[in-house]
Formats: sequence, C-alpha cells, structure tokens
Amino acid sequence: MCADFDGRGRFPGAFMAAGTSSFTDFLASYAPELLPGGPLRHGRGDGPGTLPWEPGGGGQAVRDLPRATTIVAATCDGGVVVAGDRRSTAGNLIAKRDVEKVFRSDEYSAIGIAGVASVGLEFVRLFQVELEHYEKMEGRALSLVGKANRLATMIRSNLMGAMQGLAVVPLFAGYDEDTGTGRIFSYDVAGGPYEEHRYHAIGSGSVFAKSSLKKLYRDNMPVLDAVLACVQALYDAADDDSATGGPDLTRDIYPVIAIVTEDGFTRLSEAQAEEHARAVVEERMLSPDGPPAPLRALPPPAD
Repeated sequence: MCADFDGRGRFPGAFMAAGTSSFTDFLASYAPELLPGGPLRHGRGDGPGTLPWEPGGGGQAVRDLPRATTIVAATCDGGVVVAGDRRSTAGNLIAKRDVEKVFRSDEYSAIGIAGVASVGLEFVRLFQVELEHYEKMEGRALSLVGKANRLATMIRSNLMGAMQGLAVVPLFAGYDEDTGTGRIFSYDVAGGPYEEHRYHAIGSGSVFAKSSLKKLYRDNMPVLDAVLACVQALYDAADDDSATGGPDLTRDIYPVIAIVTEDGFTRLSEAQAEEHARAVVEERMLSPDGPPAPLRALPPPAD
C-alpha cells in the first residue's frame, strides 16, 4: 500500500489520526480496494455492468478458481494440533499439489483455510497484520477469544464475495493463556465464530476426517498422539475425497502440521512431517482401513 503524500511531503490525515486499533478498519476507511474481496480487486463479472460481489456477478471463472481443502484440528494435553493436506483443486483438476493451508497467525495461534485459495491467503496475511497492529497500538495481545472475534468480523466483511463464490472458511485454533488449554473455533461464511470441543475439521474432506477423529481421539492425548491422529484423519479424508491430497511419497509432499502450546507456535519440519506420514502409510499397507477404535470391554459377569 502506497501512501499519497500531500504537497508538503506529509502523510494523509488518515495515517496521522489516533484512530482504531484495528488495521482492518483503518484499511477499510483509507483503501477498501486492498481488502480481500474489496472493489476493483476482482475485475468485472459475467453480467453486463456487474461486478463479482454484486448480484449477477461471478461465473465460470470464479467456479474454476483454485480451492483449498482439508484442515483438521485436535486439542491435546497442553495445547492444540492443526494439520492440513497440500492439494488445491480447480473444478475436476488438481491445481497445485503442494499448497500450504496452515499458517502461524501469531505466537499463540494458528489458522487454516478452506475455500478460494487466493482470497484465503489474503485473509491470512491481513489477519496476521491485524493481530500485530493491535498489539503495537494497545501494548498487549488480544485474548484468544478476542482474536477469534476479530477474524469473524473480517469474514463477515466478505459476505457479498462469498455469495458470488469467493467464499473462505477458516479454522482458527490456539493456546488460551488464561485457561492453559488449546481451543478451536470454526466459522461459516457469515462470520461466526463457533467454539468446537475436542476436535474439528473443515473443507470437502471434513466429513471423513471428523469420522476418523471420532474413533481415534481421546481426551488429553499427548501431543505426538494427537499429531498422529490428525495425519490418520487426513489420510482417511484423501481416501474418500478427491479434492484432498494424501501423503505423496514420490514427490516428498506431506501435510503441514502445527502445534500450539504454552511454548508458542511450532511448525513441524518437513522431516518430522515425513516421519509421521510414512508411519501412517506403512500401517495402511497392512491395514488399508486404518487402526480400529478400541471397543469398551464388557464388564465381568455378575456372580
């Protein structure tokens, strides 16, 4: 964003005013075209005299935009794990095999995106700046719930774009310093947010991933067990959903895995992600349907 200086080389008044601590609000007042889904960013629509965010806009070009899926998250002992597959699709085609969908939003939170990839990446970058801007203006970080609510406001501002097919649905998770636990928040296209308990998944493969986690998840799982459960869930999603990509051993493409605890945000290295992915693949070679959920033992017969 370039500022237009006045004739005396000073910043415009919008830059000098003591306004809101929200960078998104500032951008909306000074340069709304720079917001995700903002005017003049997407060009003209299909209908005569229409834009993609107006009734009659959008069309086949919007429907063929690369889209990202699937993201899973699971709380664990002392934090939360967020993982995403690497495939994006455009219609029935694979648009990209190694796209990244899980990002650090700040020191104690992570965000994963599903939906139109280009708009989603803009949301991630803007959300990262939003949290950093607030901390600089206020001298303290937002609470985890405050971060979730800020993200909800940003999603709601893209409602007209979502109605034209430019929808982005994030999954937000982080470590709550007040409670010492990991928490997960999901959203709809109108904002939300909704707190999810234990685990959640978004994207086209979410129904399969959640079904997998339902069988594998245990309360207060150790971090590494939660990582393995998330990788198993992504594998199950890829097994039944063509838009979700499984581990690609031939190209060395593995899920993006992030852990958020009291020590902050940590993204597993490629070597660590490969280790977990290969363990799952090797197990599936022996048991294609994955590990069975243990059944509760029947109580001993009464005397």
